[in-house]
Amino acid sequence: MTDKELEHLLKNIESDRVERKKSDKDRNKIKETICAFANDLPGHGQSGILFIGVNDDGTCSNLSITDKLLQTLSSMRSDGNILPPPTLTVQKRILDGCELAVIVVEPSDTPPVRYRGRAWVR
Repeated sequence: MTDKELEHLLKNIESDRVERKKSDKDRNKIKETICAFANDLPGHGQSGILFIGVNDDGTCSNLSITDKLLQTLSSMRSDGNILPPPTLTVQKRILDGCELAVIVVEPSDTPPVRYRGRAWVR
């Protein structure tokens, strides 16, 4: 996705395709969101976008986006808790002057996707 597309999603309200987290502290919630985006219950056929480092109102939370954080977020895909493993990308981006991590989750070809045995939807 382009910066312009991401900035547009970041400025709009959260939806069944967009989620904001001010930090990576609640990793269970992040994994639940990844699972829900992969399940794509509304059937949009579009990627789900998870912004890490942004407050609920879209302002920057000033989270330090380190390589270690990006690796931790990327490894959520294959840690054995989300099955089948979703297709996702994790990137460090600077949008409107805010450094953040962006997780783009593609809809699964083989839903339901489960996190710890439970299917999550939005």
